[in-house]
Amino acid sequence: MLNTLTVIVPVYNEEQSIVTILSRIQKVQLLNDISKEIIIVDDGSTDRTHEMIASFIETNEDAVVQYHRLEKNGGKGTAVRKGIELATGEYLIIQDADLEYDPEEYNVLLATVLKADADLVLGSRFVGGKPHRILFFWHSIGNHILTRLSNMFTNLNLTDIETGYKMIRTSIIKKIVLRENRFGFEPEVIAKLARIRGIKIYEVGISYYGRTYEEGKKINWKDGFRAIYCILKYNLFR
Repeated sequence: MLNTLTVIVPVYNEEQSIVTILSRIQKVQLLNDISKEIIIVDDGSTDRTHEMIASFIETNEDAVVQYHRLEKNGGKGTAVRKGIELATGEYLIIQDADLEYDPEEYNVLLATVLKADADLVLGSRFVGGKPHRILFFWHSIGNHILTRLSNMFTNLNLTDIETGYKMIRTSIIKKIVLRENRFGFEPEVIAKLARIRGIKIYEVGISYYGRTYEEGKKINWKDGFRAIYCILKYNLFR
């Protein structure tokens, strides 16, 4: 039975958006009155992110929030691993603080969890009729290449392995040893989950409100090459 969804929020220097995203998460009414547990992991921010988070917690006493602050920046994967360690909900989802994904769509993924008893539901930016901000051609080409390369090794037919929305059964993800510190987390977790016998994986369409680099986007071409390395590493060398 699904009673609680854990929302892990890895944060690094997001003073402009952190309160907005936390407020959106808090306002979401989940299907079947499922409760939310919000776990914020500040990955060594050097701006006013910490102050903004503290203010949100102080003014939202009814929110179920855990806050953990890392002393130095270790990368998104580091923050996510800490969040997984602290998670107590039956399922968890990772919510970046950059406003590219809409928390109202948790229910889109949850509906599949509830109907199909899914172990993993991915929110694809490339299927369905949801809004999708038009940005970088080469980013989309790179994403498709990474997804196809990953699919070749995992024998899955996913459309978007780099999606930020992955709703995962917590008991499963807690058993997996994750090592990647940056954006290599995405192909690593897919490679390791795909090897679990009998795992039920689904994909649903979601919206995407992407950012430009001027607006704070952090991923770059180096992360793309790291993703290729991770696909090969975690699929070929187990």
